[in-house]
Amino acid sequence: MSAVVRFRNVSILFGDRPGAALPLADKGLSRAEIQAETGQVLGVHDASLDVAEGEIVVLMGLSGSGKSTLLRAVNGLNPVARGAVEVHDGSAMVDVTSCRPDRLRQLRQSRIAMVFQHFGLLPWRSVAENVGFGLELAGMAPETRREVVARQLALVGLSDWGERRVSELSGGMQQRVGLARAFATDAPILLMDEPFSALDPLIRARLQDELLDLQRTLRRTIIFVSHDLDEAFKLGGRIAIMEGGRIVQCGTPREIFSAPVNDYVADFVANMNPLGVLTARDVMEPGSGGPEVAAELPVRDLMSLLRQSPALTVTEGHAALGRVTAASIVNRLAG
Repeated sequence: MSAVVRFRNVSILFGDRPGAALPLADKGLSRAEIQAETGQVLGVHDASLDVAEGEIVVLMGLSGSGKSTLLRAVNGLNPVARGAVEVHDGSAMVDVTSCRPDRLRQLRQSRIAMVFQHFGLLPWRSVAENVGFGLELAGMAPETRREVVARQLALVGLSDWGERRVSELSGGMQQRVGLARAFATDAPILLMDEPFSALDPLIRARLQDELLDLQRTLRRTIIFVSHDLDEAFKLGGRIAIMEGGRIVQCGTPREIFSAPVNDYVADFVANMNPLGVLTARDVMEPGSGGPEVAAELPVRDLMSLLRQSPALTVTEGHAALGRVTAASIVNRLAG
């Protein structure tokens, strides 16, 4: 599947002399060392990543790791000191870093939408007016705009709240308004900067589920920023883990859990629930016997099946690969 967003060796620095800091970053100096020597702040260094159409990629890391800085380069909010950020405009890849202001504005209106951590809603406007705000700025006719807004409100379960002020809504409902506003533009690329982090755990989990449901219908290309590994593993088809402005590992949740590249990544995965990541292939042992299950079936689904049978045969195609038992799962988790 072809890339819709492409980061090519992207470096972002904050300060008036980025050229003085780039050679030091290339040598592997830390952010603190670069700032002490040059006065420049390293935001991102040499980040390369392709995001395919319809994919959810999560940028994650500790606070200050560079994930939001990299995200905001996609719509030109953060200037790039070196490298390129390209987005697909419907016919070809366009380098955002060299766009004229009018071209960048057009991309923001038609190709790239953003959902912020703190909602970014206009409290004096109604829910419907907030959802249609981007369409209004783009010059869409009022009647057409009302139809689009009504569809989006139905999509996020807020059809009966269109005329209410956003200040009357709970935090979870306000975040739904933010999602509806982003989806209303019909932009194929959606940037989400820790959109659920300000919400309590139950509402957060519910909105994560709702986002996945919407994604199954709308198939947008989503770049999602999070510092929560469980959220990243739940939402991301792939995860790019950042440290000190650099991407240190990128892969599927299973790849990252099974083979962390360094202690920084290992510390992240050490405290997460592996049941939604590991599959039958990961917890099987030699042998066969019992009902057949697919090699990619998640462990959480295997556990319910093991209540009915003491062993399950793991298959791929028509070939048996091994078997899963309660003991084999426990042994893998202990390891």
